[in-house]
Amino acid sequence: MKNLLLPYRWKFVGWILTLCGTFFAFLYFAFNFKFKIPVFEMYSSFLRTKTFVTKTTNFADELILILLISGLGLVILSREKNESENLDSIRAIAFARAFLTNIVFLLFSIVFIYGTGFITVLVLNQISLSVFYIVFFFFLKLKKMNS
Repeated sequence: MKNLLLPYRWKFVGWILTLCGTFFAFLYFAFNFKFKIPVFEMYSSFLRTKTFVTKTTNFADELILILLISGLGLVILSREKNESENLDSIRAIAFARAFLTNIVFLLFSIVFIYGTGFITVLVLNQISLSVFYIVFFFFLKLKKMNS
C-alpha cells in the first residue's frame, strides 16, 4: 500500500485545498458568493437541453467541489509523517467503516429525504465518503497509538 501513497508533503497541500473549499462554501451559502466565468458545456439540461456550447455561469459551486474533492483526496492518499506497517490495516478498517457508514447515510436519505433536499444529499455524497474515512482513520490511529 505504501507504494501507492503520495509523499507526506501532499497532505499539507490537501488540507490547504480543503480549507479553501470550506471557506468558499461558507461564503457561497452565507453571502451568496458568485464567481462568474465563461465555461464550455458538454451537456446541460436546465431549462432546455444544450450540448457543446459556451456560456457565462456562476462557477462558485463547481470551484468549491473541485477544491474539496481534490483536497480530501490528497489528504487521504498521502503518507503519514511516521508511516508504520500497521497503518495499512488501519486504512483498510477505516475504509470499510466509512463505506458502510456512507451506505447507511444514503439509504436513510433515500427513505426520508425528498425533493431538492435529496439533491443536496447527492452533492454532499461527493465528499461524505472521504470525510467519513478521514474521521475513522484519525480515531483508529489515535486508539492504536494510545493502546
